[in-house]
Amino acid sequence: SLVVLFGATAGAYGAKLGSDERELILLVWQVVDLPSKKVGTLHKSLVKADNLELSDQCREVSGLTPEGLGKAEPLDRVLQQFIQLVSSDLKVLGRSSYTLCSDGQLLIRQVLHPETSKKNFLLSDCFYSFYDLRKEFHTCYPSSAAVKDQTIKTMAEYLGLGTDETEEDFGVWQVKTMVAIIFSMLSESCNHIFTEPETVKYKYETGPCLILLLFFFLCSSKSETVDNETVIRARGLPWQSSDQDIARFFKGLNIAKGGVALCLNAQGRRNGEALVRFVNPEQRDLALERHKHHMGSRYIEVYKATGEEFLKIAGGTSNEVAQFLSKENQVIIRMRGLPFTATQEDVLGFLGPECPVTGGKEGLLFVKYPDGRPTGDAFVLFSCEEYAQNALKKHKEILGKRYIELFRSTAAEVQQVVLNRYMSTPLIPTLPTPIIPVIPPPYTIATGSIRDCVRLRGLPYTAGIDDILEFMGDATADIKPHGVHMVLNQQGRPSGDAFIQMKSADKAFMVAQKCHKKMMKDRYVEVFQCSGEEMNFVLMGGTLNRSGLSPPPCKLPCLSPPAYAAFQTAAVIPAEAALYQPQALLPATRTPQASAAAPPTVTYYPAQAAQLYMNYTAYYPSPPVSPTTVGYIAAPPGAVAAAATATHTPILPQPGALVRMQGLPYNTGMKEILSFFQGYQYAPDDYNGLIQLSDQARSVLQAPKEWVCL
Repeated sequence: SLVVLFGATAGAYGAKLGSDERELILLVWQVVDLPSKKVGTLHKSLVKADNLELSDQCREVSGLTPEGLGKAEPLDRVLQQFIQLVSSDLKVLGRSSYTLCSDGQLLIRQVLHPETSKKNFLLSDCFYSFYDLRKEFHTCYPSSAAVKDQTIKTMAEYLGLGTDETEEDFGVWQVKTMVAIIFSMLSESCNHIFTEPETVKYKYETGPCLILLLFFFLCSSKSETVDNETVIRARGLPWQSSDQDIARFFKGLNIAKGGVALCLNAQGRRNGEALVRFVNPEQRDLALERHKHHMGSRYIEVYKATGEEFLKIAGGTSNEVAQFLSKENQVIIRMRGLPFTATQEDVLGFLGPECPVTGGKEGLLFVKYPDGRPTGDAFVLFSCEEYAQNALKKHKEILGKRYIELFRSTAAEVQQVVLNRYMSTPLIPTLPTPIIPVIPPPYTIATGSIRDCVRLRGLPYTAGIDDILEFMGDATADIKPHGVHMVLNQQGRPSGDAFIQMKSADKAFMVAQKCHKKMMKDRYVEVFQCSGEEMNFVLMGGTLNRSGLSPPPCKLPCLSPPAYAAFQTAAVIPAEAALYQPQALLPATRTPQASAAAPPTVTYYPAQAAQLYMNYTAYYPSPPVSPTTVGYIAAPPGAVAAAATATHTPILPQPGALVRMQGLPYNTGMKEILSFFQGYQYAPDDYNGLIQLSDQARSVLQAPKEWVCL
């Protein structure tokens, strides 16, 4: 048997039903016995909404009023009555089972499921399977209009049925016409059989995306593609929302297994965005209709995304992660801030018997850096929601001497976090060869308090050096050679800031007055006069604001452009040379005779010999305060050899005898450090083994408030 179902909300009608989050106000239904072609009683029930305000379209189409709805029953009671009346009608017809049949997908997927989810009551099992009359009609009559263009009226007109809606009450005509359409499809000329109903998933299936895991094991590549028409980006999510919360927001739509990928920022924390992959484009299109629907008190923006974007977030995995996530239908909890010495036994003991971990030690996954050091993060599997809730109650409890944070997590987050660690650059013992070419004279970055520089803020992200020169106009003649420095963000992209060295403070003042808030493309650009010291400080990673200078963070911006294909690769010296004084490693200045051979040229951006490349730290998402890296100084082999043979150069100890201190108070002196290491044997020689990083060295090594101890 079929139960033909029609409904309406207090808002949009037709193709936009459910797109405005308005509540259900009307249900009309009738039982149809397919073998005998008999029908049950037609029922019409008004539903009392929490908000009785009706849209103009609803008033016009339905003829309902707030006063009439105020006397109706709420949705939960109407649905109970629906189940009881359908069962009674089936008994009269001698049937026991039934499937719903609705005009399209919207009533079931976009109205009933989302609304009951928000009101926290469960729908009966009958609402998780239904026939879409439009699809069935198109299957029966292939020459009819496309499914998306079908309506009850167009289907009736195609069959030559009466289409005068004014003869019956709103909702009654729709159900009677749908029943007539079904009987036409059951006629001997068509003999249509209802065999494959639409299904709504009961719950979101966690675990790694099947196609990603299979592809990883087959070829360990990311060339797999995900259909671009099945992925959306949700933006504005509460930071504590989990994959289950997102699945609940899209209740009624079928999300692919493991198809929720929470996006993380550079610190490994959720940034309020997620990529969601649906089982087919039809479900994705319905998801887009939930743009600016609410999750709690926040509205969520929903946009189209690509399969490539989804793979970038959720596509990473490893054998260890795959094995960890192979246990399906588990609740995943992320632990953050674990002591670096914490073991599996420590974590299991912290969680206790009230929240047993699935598989014991096999249900724990510690996240480590590429060199094997622990990060302080771990993921834990629980077999049910009760155990996970017990674990979350331990949020900020103490393990050892540290409080531990616990959050709900997802399979995609496990893959993303672990992959990021594996791809991150390890620390000093295994560093690759990023370089800091030292600036040879005469093209040094300006220093001092003379305000002969200007700062451009608010540049279009597409702006290049040519755009800046055009923006400066006649003032380009007053720019020092190699004097334009664009600041890049952490991803190596333009940050919207640039610094320009002028020939004098007067020229800088005139440029700031003339160009301030002048338009570049479609944006106005702010121009401020500043000193070389301030410019140098920002280029080294600090910030310049009204309250003064702020020291550089762990992850710094860098000078641009970072590389040009025409540039030659600078030589790289071994790590042992990294701490020699910069003066010893500067390439020899070319003689006047050598430089005279080349014609003088004026360039406004830093050339290869004059550009400072920063070895920016590989910033790990967690723990929040992470180690920076000591950079390497690149110099010609001759300068390195001279530095190595110089008698005044300190000799570094054997590998393993060097430690580095970070996070010291700015007023720390040698006495406090020696007291800190009391009881340990350090290099003697009048404390020559204790090297404070001077301002000059710090500008090259990028190690603020640090000491190196030998």
